[in-house]
Amino acid sequence: MEQQGLISKRMLLQKYGISYGALYRWKRKGLIPDEWFIKQSTFTGQETFFPEKLVCERIELILSMKEEVLLDDLAKDLSGKSRRDSVLILETEFGEKTFRLCDIRNCFLFDGDKKTDITQLLKNATENNK
Repeated sequence: MEQQGLISKRMLLQKYGISYGALYRWKRKGLIPDEWFIKQSTFTGQETFFPEKLVCERIELILSMKEEVLLDDLAKDLSGKSRRDSVLILETEFGEKTFRLCDIRNCFLFDGDKKTDITQLLKNATENNK
């Protein structure tokens, strides 16, 4: 059951020829953000999916850089720990999610029939705080 914009863990591992162990090692090191691991119920049980575009770009980056850069250094760069990044924290009744603003491509507010793009508003807010 592939959903639009998502790729299953099984398909991701097959596409890049990486092992389950490598994927979860990259997760532990912070190379792949925890919030990208989306667990969903399917007819075969529970499966893990990923935002396809984001995770494929990240895996291609990891695979291209892993021979040149230590994975710990790459994780530090990707996590933003080597610099101060502004983040958006969304708190809901289901928990909290944190996103680096530099990783957000678009952000929309839906109010009834009205769809408002608030991406620039978020990015401007960070500029005003600097």
